[in-house]
Amino acid sequence: MSKLLSPNAGPASLLRRILQQGRYETVTMLRNGEQLILAIVLPLMALVGLAVTPLLDGLGASRVDIATPGILALCAMSTAFTGQGIATGFDRRYGVLRFLSTTPLGRGGLIAGKILAVLVVLFLQVVIVGSVAGMLGWHPRLDGWLPGMCVLVLGAAAFTALGLLVAGTVRPEATLAITNLLWILLGALGGIVVPAERLPPLTQDIVHFLPSGALGLALRDSFLSGSAPLSAVLTLLLWTVLAGAAAIRWFKWN
Repeated sequence: MSKLLSPNAGPASLLRRILQQGRYETVTMLRNGEQLILAIVLPLMALVGLAVTPLLDGLGASRVDIATPGILALCAMSTAFTGQGIATGFDRRYGVLRFLSTTPLGRGGLIAGKILAVLVVLFLQVVIVGSVAGMLGWHPRLDGWLPGMCVLVLGAAAFTALGLLVAGTVRPEATLAITNLLWILLGALGGIVVPAERLPPLTQDIVHFLPSGALGLALRDSFLSGSAPLSAVLTLLLWTVLAGAAAIRWFKWN
């Protein structure tokens, strides 16, 4: 009889449980057609559109060099905020969260598994978007990859916290509407894809205080100049802490 079937076999370690939950969450996200459209198809369409139109002309670099960091930031928002928010909201509605939180996985393991899934999908997005951008002529600074990836992970953490906050406090139908609406608004006017200089005057002064604007700015500066501005990093960190604390305080598991 194998060790797994032996009555003396002990429970799986916490790390193994988290890895298994992360694998399940990742496969679920990748099999969801709607989430794939948000995570891959729409960002690629936006990348090509920005690369062939003059919207980003006159900003000191090529169109694709300016567009690609913003598209990577959009990928983080799509996966961490919209994707996880919707998935978590409906898991909550159907009692999946309540059930899993009472298993040996625990609430902490469940959240860790979701974060792991976000990071895995985000890695795949970076590979796919980066490959397409490379074919379009993207030339990022080599010394920009380390700060860029650190900022991207921080941005994913901020948007994951925001997604869990929405998913854990409102009805699933409202989560679906709120996350999709904010994805459109922040993507178009939040400074994440289009730099503040190209936005309407009324929004230019506030986008840098939004997680979308801070992430877009930080990624563009990382890949264009090799470093991320401290103000943008602190803004993302503040959003992560505040949204995370709010999600812990008000999240409802059922």
